[in-house]
Amino acid sequence: MCIEEWWPKLRPQSRQYLIGNNGDALPAGLVEEISRLGGGVATDGWWVEKDEGPTGFYLSDAEMDWIEAVANGESPPPPRGRRQRATLTGSTPAAGPTA
Repeated sequence: MCIEEWWPKLRPQSRQYLIGNNGDALPAGLVEEISRLGGGVATDGWWVEKDEGPTGFYLSDAEMDWIEAVANGESPPPPRGRRQRATLTGSTPAAGPTA
């Protein structure tokens, strides 16, 4: 499932967290929520940053741009590769607040 498919299913506070913390490592609770909604967790997703860091799971530049456009009230086109199953990549989920 692609970001534009699971985005509207996120809790409002989760969408606000992603908008307000765009580019940051995702908290474990948010990774779990995205996974439950069909985003999945793996290391080969097309919409995630491929450079795995020690701090957790990250969205790709394309998805950060998509979120920024949504935050600006735009209706962005689906990010490239939309027919592929969306997944998160990274190592240990970031510590911090649950979105």
